[in-house]
Amino acid sequence: MTDKLTVSVLGTGIMGAAMARNLVRAGHTVRAWNRTHAKAEPLAADDAYVADSPAEAVRGADVVLTILYDGAAARDVIREAAPALSPGTVWVQSTTAGLEAVADLAALAAEHGLVFYDAPVLGTRQPAEAGQLTVLAAGPVAGRETVTPVFDAVGARTVWTGEDGATGTATRLKLVANSWVLAATNAAGEVLALSQALGVDPGSFFEIIEGGPLDMGYLRAKSALILDGGLSPASFAVSTAAKDAHLIVEAGRQHGVRLDVAAAGAARLTRAAAQGHADEDMAAAYFASFDETEGTGSAKTEGTGSAKGERDGEG
Repeated sequence: MTDKLTVSVLGTGIMGAAMARNLVRAGHTVRAWNRTHAKAEPLAADDAYVADSPAEAVRGADVVLTILYDGAAARDVIREAAPALSPGTVWVQSTTAGLEAVADLAALAAEHGLVFYDAPVLGTRQPAEAGQLTVLAAGPVAGRETVTPVFDAVGARTVWTGEDGATGTATRLKLVANSWVLAATNAAGEVLALSQALGVDPGSFFEIIEGGPLDMGYLRAKSALILDGGLSPASFAVSTAAKDAHLIVEAGRQHGVRLDVAAAGAARLTRAAAQGHADEDMAAAYFASFDETEGTGSAKTEGTGSAKGERDGEG
């Protein structure tokens, strides 16, 4: 099989648009679709074909890549596309969908004779734009020669977790990884909120942990977004983080594990979204520490220079 493919990208938000561009750069033919057409239109300048419907986008595709908000959205879009899908087409499902949804999507794939790969990705806007995502993938060995060029175009490495996408092994690993990401993000926001409340320069906190085991680039990256007012455009939006957080809590509940920190984090993200921060970077969970009438600006104070660092890499 040629390694130059026709790939349908369904969902062109922060991640999907970047993935589509990298697929074009790798020499693949890309047919893109998004529910809000205007979000997909800029891809035409990158030589992607922008379709008016999911069915138009998938017609003739070797690989269909879904990178949508949640499992329900992925299900509905594939159902819309079904009349134009050919048996044997590969479906790469990269939405963070949750365990039950992945099983349902695999069943939908089987119903239409599609070859199903559960393949969520780790990374946000900047690694997505650079083609440096980590792909977590589960699916049949036979047929991997078709998906490998796609994964190579969007990611720096692929981690295979199993041979049956329906079992959700890749999604399970994604939920575990995101549980740490979201806990760290919420902790960064809380330490800055507490600093503000107690009149402590956050720079003093960064100074005392510098170079030690409690110091980490991610803490500094998320803190810098809050301190410098750099929450837009989002690398990973509050609304999407809240959705993932609830999926993590539910996965734990279903398997007999009480995730108190994850549950509190989900509540913080949901509250921040309700306060008007839904489309900002998930570091904006910081604002959930305050009443809606407080903390509405950045947390910028004196001595914020030490809070700078890398500004991507979550997810």
